[in-house]
Amino acid sequence: MTFGARLAAAVAARGPLCVGIDPHRELLLAWGLTDDVAGLRRFTDAVVDALAGHVAVLKPQLAFYERHGSAGLAVLEDAVVRARAAGALVLLDAKRGDIGSTMAGYADYLRPDHPLAVDALTVSPYLGPDSLEPARRTADESGGGLFVLARTSNPDAATFQSAVAGGRTVAQTVVDTVGGWNGSGEGGWGPGTGSHGVVVGATLAALDVDLSALGGPVLAPGLGAQGGSVADLRRLFGDRAVVPSVSRDVLRAGADAAALRAAADRWTAELGA
Repeated sequence: MTFGARLAAAVAARGPLCVGIDPHRELLLAWGLTDDVAGLRRFTDAVVDALAGHVAVLKPQLAFYERHGSAGLAVLEDAVVRARAAGALVLLDAKRGDIGSTMAGYADYLRPDHPLAVDALTVSPYLGPDSLEPARRTADESGGGLFVLARTSNPDAATFQSAVAGGRTVAQTVVDTVGGWNGSGEGGWGPGTGSHGVVVGATLAALDVDLSALGGPVLAPGLGAQGGSVADLRRLFGDRAVVPSVSRDVLRAGADAAALRAAADRWTAELGA
């Protein structure tokens, strides 16, 4: 199955919620854990054990594992294998962007034979459309997906993303490029949902990009602690295929599995209401 079809099936079965796994130092300490590999493993195991059989998508932030070196990556590798075995799709939040063989190397995370094989990857388009081609090819060959940064939720994102080049904003050029990859992919959830999406923040005052020809999913970060709400999702995206991403509002529930699931369930229920 393509990533788009797998994602649509997971959303149909579990709802659209994506939970970020962001074990930064402050969160580890708030959980009463040490900021080292042992604390990282306990945190990651708790989140995966509680949620991997429960939500559609888990989104580990690669930087928080890389900061612990090879031992941190070993924790992530084990977590990805277990999460996918439990039925969750894994979106690796890496935001990689480069050219040629270097970009192809980053994209290897999408290959089934990679030791840290994931379902989808976030990538940065800053170096231009051609820079994304190695990742797109790898994704298409491997049945994986990409989420390309387009109109993000950080307050100063418009400085670059709303700049106009060739009559279109940079963000719109990104959306149009990804839409071209999807071809006739569906704009909503279904077996024909495109495998390539864009990242558009749920905290925007107004949607200033045209998503009508995207043909794939929107990853919408910014819910909860950043101020975005389910009402914002509906206002911005209507009935498009949207994967809302929540991190702190679930993870601050702590290490108790029931509390983590309850926090995720509250968001899933609100998204489905």
